[in-house]
Amino acid sequence: MVRIETAFADASQKKPAFIGFIVAGDPDKATCIRIARALISGGTDILELGVPFSDPVADGLTIQKADERALAAGTTPDTVFEIVREIRKESGVPIVFLTYYNIVHRRGIERFYREARDAGVDGILIADLPVEESEEVCAVAARMGIDPIFLIAKTTSDERIKKIAGKARGYLYLVAVLGVTGVRDQVSVGAIDLLHRVRKHTPLPLALGFGISTPAHVRTCARAGADGVIVGSAIVEIIERNIKDPDAMERKLKEYVSDMKMQL
Repeated sequence: MVRIETAFADASQKKPAFIGFIVAGDPDKATCIRIARALISGGTDILELGVPFSDPVADGLTIQKADERALAAGTTPDTVFEIVREIRKESGVPIVFLTYYNIVHRRGIERFYREARDAGVDGILIADLPVEESEEVCAVAARMGIDPIFLIAKTTSDERIKKIAGKARGYLYLVAVLGVTGVRDQVSVGAIDLLHRVRKHTPLPLALGFGISTPAHVRTCARAGADGVIVGSAIVEIIERNIKDPDAMERKLKEYVSDMKMQL
């Protein structure tokens, strides 16, 4: 919890935090750890790890394929916890899980959050968990010292935004487009409107995601006052294009994050 708060405080010189997303175990455990190191070396402020799932309904084709690669490589929740522990041996970067409720429920909420805490996870976003059904999860998260993070979309009412903000800790993930994850041409006016609307209801850091992929996108988000930008599909595309050359992959990921950070 403290690491996430510190990351936003450190990035708050009117520069949004850069939040980089990858699917844990993609394309395999060892390469994934190299990828995480490259992102951190490039300047990633918060690392989001997707726990691979067979039916990631919030994600577009790029991340779906990454889930498939990770699962084909034998990635399980145990593998994901091992990846976090390896990262923790050399980095204090905040780590957030993006997962689905079935994974948490099957393992047991208490056990999943305890193991996440022990591995070094700072926050967990359960993409398909409505705030109205989050009481038990939020209670366990509080006991384990893990920030419960929630999604807010343009269709979310002001009343529901208040409800979500009352449960959330760490930051809020604002969905910049309707639909699933994936690279887009531009940041929509609606995303900026959402940012301003949510800001009225909470002092929590607000991070824009879904479709953020270019320097122009991060400049738009920064000018609008976002506290963070979340980049996933563009990073995963670099991984996919360079799977057969891990050295090139590592170099290009580091360069990509560094270039994006320069725009913040």
